[in-house]
Amino acid sequence: MFVTDFRKEFYELVHNQRVLLFVASDVDALCACKILQALFQCDHVQYTLVPVSGWQELETAFLEHKEQIKLLIKQEDDLEVPAYDDIFRDEAEDEEDLSENDDGGAEPSEKRLRLEGLEEEIVERNRKRRQRREWEARRKDILFDYEQYEYYGTSSAMVMFDLAWMMSKDLNDMLWWAIVGLTDQWLHDKITQMKYVTDVGVLQRHVSRHNHRNEAEENMLSVDCTRISFEYDLCLVLYQHWSLHESLYNTSYTAARFKLWSVHGQKRLQEFLADMGLPLKQVKQKFQSMDVSLKENLREMIEESANKFGMKDIRVQTFSIQFGFRHKFLASDVVFATMSLMERPEKDGSGTDHFIQALDSLSRSNLDKLYLGLELAKKHLQATQQTIASCLCTNLVTSQGPFLYCSLMEGTPDVALFSKPASLSLLSRHLLKSFVCSTKNRRCKLLPLVMAAPLSMEQGTVTVVGIPPETDSSDRKNFFGRAFEKAAESTSSRTLHNYFDLSVIELKAEDRSKFLDALVSLLS
Repeated sequence: MFVTDFRKEFYELVHNQRVLLFVASDVDALCACKILQALFQCDHVQYTLVPVSGWQELETAFLEHKEQIKLLIKQEDDLEVPAYDDIFRDEAEDEEDLSENDDGGAEPSEKRLRLEGLEEEIVERNRKRRQRREWEARRKDILFDYEQYEYYGTSSAMVMFDLAWMMSKDLNDMLWWAIVGLTDQWLHDKITQMKYVTDVGVLQRHVSRHNHRNEAEENMLSVDCTRISFEYDLCLVLYQHWSLHESLYNTSYTAARFKLWSVHGQKRLQEFLADMGLPLKQVKQKFQSMDVSLKENLREMIEESANKFGMKDIRVQTFSIQFGFRHKFLASDVVFATMSLMERPEKDGSGTDHFIQALDSLSRSNLDKLYLGLELAKKHLQATQQTIASCLCTNLVTSQGPFLYCSLMEGTPDVALFSKPASLSLLSRHLLKSFVCSTKNRRCKLLPLVMAAPLSMEQGTVTVVGIPPETDSSDRKNFFGRAFEKAAESTSSRTLHNYFDLSVIELKAEDRSKFLDALVSLLS
């Protein structure tokens, strides 16, 4: 069964059905899936889970299960889907109309007969032409809204949690998955900063409702309890599971501001640590092993010194979860861990295996998988920063006129990591941020970035991603999805638009040059 909209009315229709869940391979979708699974288990609803990484897998899975699939929709519901006639038109009828109006080859007697009703025919013909022009204009407007920009809107995990809340079936675990889904959207620039702050406020109220305890209850907590907290924390990746030194080195924000790919930047980092008064021995050991007195005041020390060094955005609104007395994670920790589990190279297992591992890591009963994901995330972040340093030091980022371009060569260390869509997109955003901080060319600071990485040597393909400019504007729409389609069409480049993220495509390496030329012409 395939359900188009999981609002409460539609959820109530599935109670006696077997549900088929097609789930995309991103963290937000996984969190939404976990919430739905919990709801289905609560109501004893049978379901089949089918992971899909792109449109091809979705089509294949759909055809395999088409006998089970039916569309559930209430007739009176308006899902804001365009009407069929607004998008499609029967070309056969148009051709028939044209052929009827064509006098070529007609006998004189037939022409005379037609002249008798010429006035009415002209009026009718003009009416049909006017209707077609109006239809084409209406269709153009609709398709512009649907295709012009990459637009995400809101977290699917939050939509699922809202459903659970309306049904009075929301649990603390569901709330945490909604938080992780929202954090994933924010970390990957799929929502604006304003949208993130607004949704954080909504979730904060739910956190207070689910985790409110008085002092007497606080002292009676069991060893395996779960506690979610809202807090202002440091914008440093995995620092509570790493050393502070490694976290500063591998956080895109601090790496870009300090320019850590340069000797001067590394000296600046040493000055920053000295300004805080933190001994190197403490900074380079695991966060958990640091002196308690330093850990208690660490946030304030870092914020004070960060302001002196021009880093006023070092603090961020976020949430943390604590399992018992030992295990504490920030929402961003879980996002990076889950993504790293899901986007591991294929040599470590199949895509389905990675999907299941990532899904399992979101459950508190599988903390060992979450910790495995954290270790993979550390390696992934280190590889990302090393690749950025290599690109900047060897001047791989070049201006193509309307956009910047960078291509990773086969044989680049850890290049297999960046053939995956989310990993390449993350690398591209961090590279653009670092490049903007390193260049003195003001115009380059307003340009988007197109980046390519090898995908398959056997098939001669590369993965290409487009990233919007690194501007202060909160509304960073990504127009590359439509631009990639147009460039491929105009040059007959062999591309595969398979990913759900339209700004990521597969391209034959042989066609890269003409594809880029067309993209330059299109965006100039």
